[in-house]
Amino acid sequence: MTAAAPGTADENPERDEVLRLRAEVRALRARGRARPLISQAQGMLQERYALPDADGAFTLMRRASQRYNVKLRTLAGVLVTTPRPDEGTALWFPRRVRRPEPPLRLLAGQDPPGGRSRGAVLGAVLSRTLDVVGTDMGNVQTVDRATGRLRMERHTGLTEEFLDFFAYVGEEGTSCARAARDIAQVTVRDVERDPVFNEPAREAVLAAGSRACHSVPLTASSGACVGMVSAHSDRPLDSLRTAQLRTLGGLGAEAGRWLAWHERTVLPDALEYLHALGRRREV
Repeated sequence: MTAAAPGTADENPERDEVLRLRAEVRALRARGRARPLISQAQGMLQERYALPDADGAFTLMRRASQRYNVKLRTLAGVLVTTPRPDEGTALWFPRRVRRPEPPLRLLAGQDPPGGRSRGAVLGAVLSRTLDVVGTDMGNVQTVDRATGRLRMERHTGLTEEFLDFFAYVGEEGTSCARAARDIAQVTVRDVERDPVFNEPAREAVLAAGSRACHSVPLTASSGACVGMVSAHSDRPLDSLRTAQLRTLGGLGAEAGRWLAWHERTVLPDALEYLHALGRRREV
């Protein structure tokens, strides 16, 4: 029998178990953060459609989530922040105008076989950004409707501790917060020295092995920031070239327009479907 190569799972059962447990703890924390919002949405649906219990409300949410390929946490967030439908109306959004899906030219050739889902688009945005900057660490955040803060959505090459610390980002103390505030790209050439970071955030970034980063806002047609993509480097960065900045700016604008379209079109579609299911339960 051939011996396992050094560093394989066969020779590192303790390491693999630690990694598994860390992933499990992180998943539990994520569920813990999402659960209160989902519970709030369940309570609203239970009251609105006279459902016998919270399980019935959860079933409605799960069906809408699966049909429109939307995470339960995202669906719950839009549900609790959207004005309720008028009493007795068959449609939640009777005067809504549906817009066509905007193009994503900078992601050409990266579409999955089943079409563009929100998660697939965010993953492609991250991948393209890392290619342009020339690194393999980074993350994508979106603006959370329930809190108004940037919420971690996609990531690669970053530590569990980094992801926990930056699960939500406020208005100050980080490069992504500055980029969101100014609606402009922000380059941090040296994390150790740049004043954009407050000390806790600086320590968390350095502990993850990042020594420099570049943040790009994802902007809607209105100019509003709807998300952020950040590339991290394990060494100080030189200034990005004009062509790189132009490409990243175009990517941020295209991705931002698509995310805004998704929120105005796909999420209301999911709510409309959920409303139709709920009214059937009412009858």
